[in-house]
This record gives sequence, structure tokens and C-alpha cells, in this order.
Amino acid sequence: MPGTVGRFPTSSAPVPGPAGVPPAVAAVRGQAHPWADTPLGPPQGWDVTVRVLVDVILSCPVPMALYYGDDLVLLYNQAYAEVIGDRHPGALGRPAPEVYADLWHTPGVGEVIERAYRHGESFLQRESVLPVQQHATGDHAVFTRGHSPVRDSTGQIVGVLTVAAQTSQLTQQLQSLSDFAAALSGTLTLDDVARVTLRYALHSFDADQVSFAVDDGPAWRLVRRIRGELLDEADERLPPLWRPVPPDTTAPVVVGARSGVPFFTGDGQPLRDTAVDRHDQKIRSLAALPLRSSVIRGGLAIGYQAPHGWSAAERALLAASAELVGQAAERARRFETQHGTAQLLQRSMLPEQLPALPRLRIAARYDPGVDGNAAGGDFYDAFLLPSGDLGVVLGDVAGHDVQAAARMGQVRAALRALALTDPRPDAVLAGLDRLVASLGTETGTHELFVTVAFGVVDADRGEITLASAGHPPPLIRRSGPDGVATATFVELPTGAPLGLGCRPRTATVPFAPGDTLLLYSDGVVERRRQSLTVGMAGLMAAVAGATSGDPRALCAVATGAVGGTTEDDVAVLAVEHALRPSRSAGMEMPAEPTAPSRVRHWMTAQLGEWQVPEAVIGAAVLCTSELTTNALLHAGTAARVEIDLSPERLLVSVADSGTRGTVTRAQTDTLSSRGRGLGLIEQLSDAWGTDPTVRGSTVWFEILLPPG
Repeated sequence: MPGTVGRFPTSSAPVPGPAGVPPAVAAVRGQAHPWADTPLGPPQGWDVTVRVLVDVILSCPVPMALYYGDDLVLLYNQAYAEVIGDRHPGALGRPAPEVYADLWHTPGVGEVIERAYRHGESFLQRESVLPVQQHATGDHAVFTRGHSPVRDSTGQIVGVLTVAAQTSQLTQQLQSLSDFAAALSGTLTLDDVARVTLRYALHSFDADQVSFAVDDGPAWRLVRRIRGELLDEADERLPPLWRPVPPDTTAPVVVGARSGVPFFTGDGQPLRDTAVDRHDQKIRSLAALPLRSSVIRGGLAIGYQAPHGWSAAERALLAASAELVGQAAERARRFETQHGTAQLLQRSMLPEQLPALPRLRIAARYDPGVDGNAAGGDFYDAFLLPSGDLGVVLGDVAGHDVQAAARMGQVRAALRALALTDPRPDAVLAGLDRLVASLGTETGTHELFVTVAFGVVDADRGEITLASAGHPPPLIRRSGPDGVATATFVELPTGAPLGLGCRPRTATVPFAPGDTLLLYSDGVVERRRQSLTVGMAGLMAAVAGATSGDPRALCAVATGAVGGTTEDDVAVLAVEHALRPSRSAGMEMPAEPTAPSRVRHWMTAQLGEWQVPEAVIGAAVLCTSELTTNALLHAGTAARVEIDLSPERLLVSVADSGTRGTVTRAQTDTLSSRGRGLGLIEQLSDAWGTDPTVRGSTVWFEILLPPG
């Protein structure tokens, strides 16, 4: 009957293994275990077929167990001992129903063993959870298990052989693939896609190296991650450091991207011809997959430093990953194209440079609203009039589309033309009113909504003449004799917006040395579910409490004066009537590794010549070195360094021509490749900020000088 055990004498018993054999193997082969007290009996009496099977089990690296006899006595190898954890070694030689008393009647555990033994049926369990083992995360291990009846030399069933192949890694990779898809759904730019892809692939595939490449016009660019790189949380948020690759490169990831054909090598030197360092030279196995996209060509490569067999399941998982990356890269390329076009259109209609005057310091700032992917209608301008006075304007054309930006360009150009003919603010706005009304008639719409504040600054007389067409009132910061600053709104008749029969009136107010004028758009002070009065009061308090009247610093203060987010564009223009003229100098920094060092030497010499205090020189040079290094690494372009020294403060700015976007306040500690970032600048300076330009961005800082 099934289960009857037949024993035949054998010539010899299993010989104990050599020194260093696994503990479970030694326990089975050794003489110390009381096998005679089990249905197996003493080893020298084991059936020859059973003995051969036991030798196979003990020598196999895959978890295997033998359930022997009616009691299903357990005998297993070292790999299986590791699977059952602390149940070993007590499980060896004991009936399985006793060993797994708490689990035996769980579906899929005891019943399948007993069925194979009683009825001689083989059984395969796919992706089953084995509750005897847990990962560090608390999840149970997942196995594919095969159960087969074992027959002795007479053909009688004497037990059940179980072979377990752990598939937890594949299950985890599938879960990781789901997490990867969720992470990619939140990416906007190719930098974001690259950062998420490299992190996922390195972790999920336990790879030694991961590369991501995309086409960049005629050439290619590539970024990679190496196992063991020391990256902290701040580094993870850094823009990836792309490396340009020539179009004729033989790098497998680019070759696969060009051809659309996946590349797999199990052992060799796949990066020998294109290696850039020892990390590439050590790669022996590589998979390179093209991204499936009609908009962008790219590739993803996974490499190992040891031979690696690419299983069908792993290839399928890699293909699915590349599919997700391709979709995300396509969305990112479309977004970057639209974003770049909108921003270039917006900023090309703003002045690329503001006038540099000895007694009037001028600065402006523009931050796009909504999602930054649309052109807006806010604008500013500052220009010299034939009389030698300075004309300043800030306006707002309603809308966040290309049409709004185009109308903004028309209004700005017309305003300058009118001011150069007749600079009186009321006359200029009256002429603009007629223009806007004409545009509304021409386009057949009466929904044009344009507000403007225009002023003429007369530095010789120390006064400003202002007029407004429906725009928020200008703000003036004044420095008192005791050093305490105050800020007040100019009492100016607002008038109706342009195009609605505006009849502007002017107001002339004092503008003494030390005063600063601030023009701003409504996006600075308006917030949802908040009174406009609250926003205006917050702006006035922030400007009065600023450390200085420097226009660039005040622009930064104004844009952050009112808490909460805004969906509107934000534009600010500030003009300071300086107490005394400042001194300025500039240097073009090439995109070369030695450039930051050259900037440090130049700046030290220049500030020393101006007799700036040593403490200020040290702090300024250190901060400038950090900014130039970041511009070189993360914008990848040449930059211009400018320093401006007044009796009150030292202002330093670094302007790049890259397209990586602007630095936000939330990135204070994340910009530097050395982990210091703008946190260092924040500690050593009295104010800092960023300003977008027509191409690229400008990061600046200000250090106040000690009295005397």
C-alpha cells in the first residue's frame, strides 16, 4: 500500500562531509542524530534510492526537503534550514505535522504534502507565501514550490520531495515597478525622469551601474549612477550631471536607442570601447533597452560587474521599465518644449538689461504664475528719457496665454514710444488708453483688462511724478535720520484701467537719497480667501523691515512678503536713490573646471583694491565660489560675475545662460555638489535671491558693510 516502507541493506552508510560543510548537512550525515528512532532508521539501512536522493538533497544549493514515511519525518538541506529559520535544527528528524503544528492546517501547507504522499500526485504551487519566513519589512517570503512523491527501489511511495524556489525578489520587483510608475507620473522635466529612473533601477535590479541617455539634437547626453555613490537626501534632489556624448558613439545604451533593438550580454567587456573610468571598465554584463517613444529617442542600461544571466522574466521587467521611462520622457520633452517657448516669449518681451546709472540703482523680478508653463501679461520696464530723467513702468495685461503676452508686448512698446515723445505720466497713460481701446475694437472684444503704473524719476530735483491706470499704489521706503526705515504707499488717484476711458491724474512726491521706489503687480498682494488690505499691510511691513533699501533685495522681500500661494504672475520693479555712487566690476566666467578658482583670485584682488574689510572679502569670496561652482556644474554654461560696492553694502551676482530653471527658496540646502548649497550663503550674507533672465537665471547675495 502507498506509504509502506521497504528497506534493503546497503553497502555503506553516508560518509560525513569534509570540514566546513553546512551545519544542516553535517547534522544529517553525522552520527549524533538518532535516526534509528525515526521511521528512516539508521543511515546504514536506508534504501539505496532514498540514500541517493538524500545525497542529492544535501548537495543542492536550492531549498529541498524530504517528508518520509507515514509520519512525514523531515530531512532537509542547508538552504531549506535557512528558509524555516528558528525551527531548525529542532525540525530535523521530526514529523512535519509537529514541526508546523501552527501552520499545518493552513490552506496550501499540510494538505498538499499529504495529497502527494497518499495519492502519488505531483503538485506545483506558484507564487505561494511561506509563513515560516519573514523579510525585515515584515512581509512573508514568496516561493514557487514543487511537491513530488518519492518511491523506493520497489516502486513504493515512501515520502514526498519538496523543492522551493524563492520568487520574493521578482514579486518585489513587480511591486517596485508599480512604485516606479507612480514616481514617474509626478515628473515634469527630463532631469526629473532621469533622477527617478536611476534611483529605481539601481535599487530594484540591485545593479552595479545604471545609465540613462537621451538625444539632444545632433548629439546625445548621458547620465549614470554607480552602486555605492555617497548621495544624501539633498544630493538626490540635485539636477543630474549630464555628460555630452558624440553622435557616432558606440556606447550600447545609445546604439540601442538609435536602432530600437535591445542589447544583452551575459559576460564580456561591453563598455571597453567607450569606458570613461574604472567603473565602466569593470562592467561584465549589460542590458541596454531603447525607450519606446515617438517624440524622443533614448535608452536605459543596467550593468553588473559579474557575469549575469538575463532571464526571460528579468528581460520582461526591464522592457516594462523602459516603456514607462519612454512615456515619462515623452511627456517631459513636450512639457520642456512648451515651457521653454512660453517662458522665452514672456521674457523676450521684458528688458534684458536695465539702465546702469551712477545715482539710481534699478532691479526687477518676474515670477510666472499658474504652473510656469504659460506666458503671462505682467511686464516692467525702465529707460532713460531725452531729458536725462528715468522712466519706470509696471503693468498687468489680464490673461495667461500667448495672446496676453503679445498684447503686453504691444502695450510696453507703445508706452516707451509715447514717453520718448512726451514723458508726462498722464499724457502717456492717456495715449495708452486710446491704444488699448483700439485693440479691443480691432479684435472685437471688450474684455481687455490692462492696468499700468508709470513714473518719471528726477534725481536732480529728488522727486518722482507718478500716474496710475487701475494699478495698485506704488510704495516708497524712506530711511530716517535715526536709521529706522519706514514704508508708505503713494497717495495717487488710481483711475480706471486702460481702454475704459481712463483719465489719469499725476502726483509728485519727494524722492531723496536713501529712498527706494517699489512698483509691483497684484500677484504680490492678492491671495485667495484673504483681504487685499491684509496683503498690502504685509507688503508694507516687510519692505519697512528690510535690512537695506537695495533694490534687488527689496524685490526678493516683496515677492515673499505675503504668505500663501498665488496663481497669478508676480512682477516687481525697484529704484533706489543712492546716497553715494557705487563702484562696479564684472568678469566673464568660462565653462571650464578652473573658472571658479580664477573668479576667486580676481574678486579677492578687486575687493582688496577697493579696501573692503577682510572679513567681508572672505565671506564674499566663499559665497561667490559656491555660486560659480553651482553655475558650472548644474547650468553647464559660461556665466558672468558682477560685484557692486556702495558705502552700505556689497552686492554680488552670478548670471548663467543655462535652461535648468531658477533656484527656489525650498532648495536652499540642495544646490551644492558639496552639500553646502545656498545654506552657506544664507549664513554668510544678509540677503540673497534669484532672478530669472531671458535665458538662464541670476543668483545674488548682499553683505552689509560695517559703519566707517
